[in-house]
Amino acid sequence: MKHRTLLTCMCGLILFGSCKDQPTQNEQPLEVMTFNIRLDAPSDSANNWKYRKDNVCKMIAYYQPDLLGMQEVCHNQMEDLKLGLPQYTALGVGRDDGKEAGEYCPVFFKTDRFTLVEHGNFSLSEQPETIGVRGWDASYNRITTWAILQKKSDGKKLVFFNTHLDNDGKTARKEGVQLILNKIKETAPHMPAIITGDFNCTPGEAPLQTLEKGGMKNTSKVATVMYGPSWSFHDFGRLPMEKRVLLDYVFVTNGTKTDRYRVIQDTPENGFLSDHNPVLVNITLQ
Repeated sequence: MKHRTLLTCMCGLILFGSCKDQPTQNEQPLEVMTFNIRLDAPSDSANNWKYRKDNVCKMIAYYQPDLLGMQEVCHNQMEDLKLGLPQYTALGVGRDDGKEAGEYCPVFFKTDRFTLVEHGNFSLSEQPETIGVRGWDASYNRITTWAILQKKSDGKKLVFFNTHLDNDGKTARKEGVQLILNKIKETAPHMPAIITGDFNCTPGEAPLQTLEKGGMKNTSKVATVMYGPSWSFHDFGRLPMEKRVLLDYVFVTNGTKTDRYRVIQDTPENGFLSDHNPVLVNITLQ
């Protein structure tokens, strides 16, 4: 009888220990996408947004990212995306006036998976609280949109930043990423952080190294499994293969496991999704 009681107690302890570890083992991964959708430009002719918008929404609905950062989103495109992707909550403002003028860098998140805790926007400039100003040596106003989100499944929080660095200003790109790192420390210093964006940088450039030194990991370098091309910008297929480069990235905090990384090269039958390919990563917060 004593032996049976002892065995029951031991089994209970083992079961308790395994249950205690269960949430970590069964942590549901997050699908995170970054996608420069190309602004609505009449000069794009057959590649104009009106011919692409339905396929863009279908692609996103197919891959179902939990978190999605987009770039070059004009206000009418923002409205089209909200209409075409009702399963998402969309956040963001135009970079020229903090309202509807200029390109957005919006954050989209699955409404059924997250609760919004806090969100905001800032300009990539020496005056981050003032939207509509150019920073450092930038050619354009640049903006970042961020959100603190709480997972409905387990109550854990994370912070998500989405941005678009300047295409010309080297100082603006470097200072811009440092500003984002500072904002992460300011708004959510103890939470897992994710940064998506078109960084207008090739893999060896200084801004990406600044992010890595600041405690972020480049998912294109650390993923367990990688698939797809090594480039994301193709200019609606016009760039020769040898001139195509990776400009779009997903960075995650140290301690986050990147299981899969993919540059999506899908091309609809009747054209292109954008002049950039989307990047999709599967990550586990640890």
